[in-house]
Amino acid sequence: MQYNFSNFKTEIKKVGEFLGKEYSQLNIGRASPMVLDGVSVETYGSRVPLKNVSSVSIEDPKTIRIVPFDKNQIKDIEKAINASNLGLSVATDDMGIRVIFPQLTTETRQNLVKVLKDKLEEQRITVRRERERVWQDVEVKHKEGKLTDDDKFRAKDELQKIIDEANKSLEASFEKKQKEVLG
Repeated sequence: MQYNFSNFKTEIKKVGEFLGKEYSQLNIGRASPMVLDGVSVETYGSRVPLKNVSSVSIEDPKTIRIVPFDKNQIKDIEKAINASNLGLSVATDDMGIRVIFPQLTTETRQNLVKVLKDKLEEQRITVRRERERVWQDVEVKHKEGKLTDDDKFRAKDELQKIIDEANKSLEASFEKKQKEVLG
């Protein structure tokens, strides 16, 4: 009997998707509505995501336009964006809010690369944890007699191939985003 890696592969895929989502939420000097995905607004006594109380669109390469569904929420939205510490400039007008993405300095770019590396390392740790969980499961099945010695070593080789592939994919995501940040 061979070990089934389908759940492990699904978890590894989720790690890659999560890293991509984390990277998309970083301000790299270009207008991207995804940067505001983590912003929640205090409205009617509860916190809700910004996209639930307004429409968000790109006005130009450096500006996002936010039009609240309820004009009375403009101040709350402005306060939430400023409190999110994303390094964005906010300008209010009669139509809604403009979010301006400032030009990145060399120092800011270097700090962003450090953040990218930190997020990459967090996901590598997650991959290692998953690997340990699967390897322990393989060893338990081997001790129970469900896997032969050959199956155990085949599983170990297959596990390493999947890990190498996952790390290569994570590294590729990092390098792509690093190129975007450094310009």
